[in-house]
Amino acid sequence: MTSYVTPPAARVAPPRMFGPEFAARPQDVYQALRAAGPVAWAEIAEGVHALVVTGHRAAIDLLTDTATYSKDSRLWEDLAAGRVPQDSPVLALMAFRPSLLYADGERHARLRQAMDDCLARVSQPELHDLTRAHALRLIAGFAQQGHAELMGQYADMLPLLVFTDLLGCPPELTGRMVTGCQGMISAGPAAGQAAADLAQALSEIIAMKNRSPGRDCTSWMLAHPARLSHEEILHQLVVLVGAGTIPTAAWIASGLRLLLSDDDYAGDLTGGAITVRRALEQVLWVRSPMANFSVHYARTATTLHGVPIPAGVPILISHAATGADPALPPDLGYDNRSHLAWSAGPHRCPADSQAAIIAQSAIETLLDRLWDVQLADAEVVNRPGPFHQCPARLAVHFRPQPAHAFAAPTAPTGGTRDEPTDDPRHHRRSPV
Repeated sequence: MTSYVTPPAARVAPPRMFGPEFAARPQDVYQALRAAGPVAWAEIAEGVHALVVTGHRAAIDLLTDTATYSKDSRLWEDLAAGRVPQDSPVLALMAFRPSLLYADGERHARLRQAMDDCLARVSQPELHDLTRAHALRLIAGFAQQGHAELMGQYADMLPLLVFTDLLGCPPELTGRMVTGCQGMISAGPAAGQAAADLAQALSEIIAMKNRSPGRDCTSWMLAHPARLSHEEILHQLVVLVGAGTIPTAAWIASGLRLLLSDDDYAGDLTGGAITVRRALEQVLWVRSPMANFSVHYARTATTLHGVPIPAGVPILISHAATGADPALPPDLGYDNRSHLAWSAGPHRCPADSQAAIIAQSAIETLLDRLWDVQLADAEVVNRPGPFHQCPARLAVHFRPQPAHAFAAPTAPTGGTRDEPTDDPRHHRRSPV
């Protein structure tokens, strides 16, 4: 079988989906890809090539055709043959692991059922309360300064803190989980080590919960009737943390950016939950947090909407580009949820409703407490890398708040508690 280290018969180098130029203007790369067809070649890291689907209909057809396409990255020929650099940053998210993300058929169904059942046990009102409690504590850390960098000080931290509680993570491991999770999606060679560090922290949590179960997702996974092995639970939790935190952080930051910069929302923030939810839906269309992912491999050579698809080549869905597909009806509107930000088919994101509660609660809490917050920089550049679409920085300023105004509630000990985390009169319930 022919292996394609580079695109076959390429007359010019394919677009690069990494580096500072892509981070600054990703839309230019998507436009170039779209001009080549609904599926086109791109370089996603130094020396690593893949096919990228930018057509909305083509993406749905691929995501739902489990007979033709597999999620098992052991089919990736160049990786199996040693032609992908061992320190390539894309391997942290693309190399095979025994989790539901890389599984097909009955094995995927078994792992996915365990994931869905555990997430279903998380109370949505309590998740809102948990998020708000952590949000207030983070805001209290910078409220007196009158300025903040909301990506690093707020959006990055909040989902991770929430999910460490949902997993029953003890305080001494929280910092290691935060560092590992953020490093896993970095554009540098340390991404692989960060993934290993995160897995080690999660393995220690599993061992703790095996000895002393609690009301948390780790304990529920251990007790699930599917009888998952230690290794399976470990990689299930890696997916849960990655899917629940990294895109959610980007969603929070992009939602705040939109609300604070778009004239359509200016002066309308008093609309509260309705306005915030509308902005978050728009973000899913125009700035999909996971920009390019849902990696598949054709089992045998095929075609997709007239484009030849070799076997054994990674095919990424551009969740970002499909939302701007010119073939979509022009009057579709952002309230229509046919976007592919959550992917589609059997591998659709398992934590979308939890992410929505966290993102909306995070934004509402910040805008409620820092009511005059404004962006400090007109230009907001993305972080580098092919997979995520996330501001590198989100600098803001606001009127400094006195310390007594931010007596944050005591940090909750888990997302499944029986009691609320703070005064319910301050809560604005999520409609999702």
